[in-house]
Amino acid sequence: MLARADVGIAMGGLGSDAAIEAADIVIMTDEPSKISTAIRIAKRTRRIVWQNIIFALSVKAVFLILGAFGIATMWEAVFSDVGVTMIAVLNAMRVLNVSKS
Repeated sequence: MLARADVGIAMGGLGSDAAIEAADIVIMTDEPSKISTAIRIAKRTRRIVWQNIIFALSVKAVFLILGAFGIATMWEAVFSDVGVTMIAVLNAMRVLNVSKS
């Protein structure tokens, strides 16, 4: 039944191996209260992913326009792309700072 569900949650300590394999989320401890923590982390992750996507596309659009008018060179566009990648990775690392409670 878990394999046909939209979202499956299994608990590591008491869950069977088949349930753990079929589940989308596995809670390693036997505490159902961890579900709210997983939802909070997922919401924060989604928000940060959207921030990264919007920021990356905005910078790329700016350098595309500047390059079309001959204001920006190819090297500036390459360095901006690398810079956006570094900033996006650092921004995504904020997910690691979610409180455990």
